[in-house]
Amino acid sequence: MAKLSGKLSLLMPAYNEETIIYANALEAARQISPLADDYELLVIDDGSSDRTKAEIERAAAENPKIRCISYQPNQGKGGALREGTAHATGDYIAFCDADLDLAPEQLADFIDRMQRENADVVIGSKMHPESKVDYPAIRRVYSWGYYILLLILFRLNVRDTQTGLKLFKAEVLKPVMRQILVKRFAFDIEVLAIINARGYKITSAPIEVVFHRASFGRIGYQDIRNMFVDTLAIFYRLHILHYYDKADTLERS
Repeated sequence: MAKLSGKLSLLMPAYNEETIIYANALEAARQISPLADDYELLVIDDGSSDRTKAEIERAAAENPKIRCISYQPNQGKGGALREGTAHATGDYIAFCDADLDLAPEQLADFIDRMQRENADVVIGSKMHPESKVDYPAIRRVYSWGYYILLLILFRLNVRDTQTGLKLFKAEVLKPVMRQILVKRFAFDIEVLAIINARGYKITSAPIEVVFHRASFGRIGYQDIRNMFVDTLAIFYRLHILHYYDKADTLERS
C-alpha cells in the first residue's frame, strides 16, 4: 500500500451532525492512520445549532490526533474547508464528508496515483469507469453538461468536480484557499480552476460510495442557477479581472 512521506491533514466539515460525528470522527482517524508517517483529523463544526461541537470534542478526548474547529455562524462547506485549511499542519491535505459515504481509506489509491502520476491533486470521480456508485441518469446528464462548460471556460478536463473525497499537496492548496471567494455552490470549481490555471497537475481516481443515510438528493432549478452564476463569476475573476493573479502577487510581496 502506498504511504505518504510526511504528515496528512484530513478535513471533515460538519453541520448539525450530532448523531454521527463522534463515531465517524473516530472511524475516519482509524482509517487514515496507516496512510502517512503522521496525521491529524480536523473536524470543522460549521456553525451547528446542535451538540456537534461537544461530540467532536468527545472524540478528540479519546484520540489526540482529532482536533475540533468551531465558529459561528454557518459558512457553508467551502467556508468550512477554507477555515480547516488555514489550521492544517500537514504536508498533504485531504477533504472528506462527515457521513463517510466515501470511506477515507480510499485515499490509499489516491496516494498511489499521486505518486505514480506525479500529480499535485487527486480528486474522486463518480464518473470514472472504475467507480462503484449507483448514479442517477439525470445526474449523469447534469455532470456531462457541466463538464463541457468547465472545459470551455477553464480548460478544466475534470469530469466530476463535486465528489467530496480529494487529496492535495499542501503547498499547492494553501495559497489558493486564501484567495477563494465562493463558499457554497461552486467552491470546488473555484479551487480546481485556480489550481489548473497555475499549471498544476490534477488527476482523477475511482471511488466507491456506500450510502449510510439517504441517496442522492434532488437538484432543483435554484441550485443549478446558483452554480451557473457562481461559475461565470469565477471565469470573470480568473480570466477578465485576473483577480487571483493580483491576489497572489500581493501575497508574495
